[in-house]
Amino acid sequence: MENQSQATLEDIKYTVVYNAPITKVWDAVATAEGLSAWFMPNDLKAEEGHEFHINAGQFGMSPCKVTHVEPPKRLSFNWGKDWTLTFELKELEEKTELTLIHGGWDVNKVTEFGAPHTPIRENMNQGWAGLVKKLQAYVEA
Repeated sequence: MENQSQATLEDIKYTVVYNAPITKVWDAVATAEGLSAWFMPNDLKAEEGHEFHINAGQFGMSPCKVTHVEPPKRLSFNWGKDWTLTFELKELEEKTELTLIHGGWDVNKVTEFGAPHTPIRENMNQGWAGLVKKLQAYVEA
């Protein structure tokens, strides 16, 4: 048996409570228009199997594929060659709890652009910290 050392890095995970109804938060994460408003331009459709692209600016177009849709509670998609992005929503009376999970990290892997996962994960982790606030401003507006 081959010793395949899979050195998985922890998922990036943020849980935030937004002062907004679940339908509004769902639209912000599960529609192209909503996701573009706080994340990056894209042509997402919340349909399982739908292939779309995220326009990552200097990094070009990232291919994505929707893997799970359960409105208004959960949306998952593959992002690029290794990552998965999941949005989990939970209704709390007038508010919505959102958990964002960015998984698929491995110390032995590099991104499409040849960058090792470890420093990219650190950058992305900081990036998401800002993005969940940007999303908050968008849904609470």
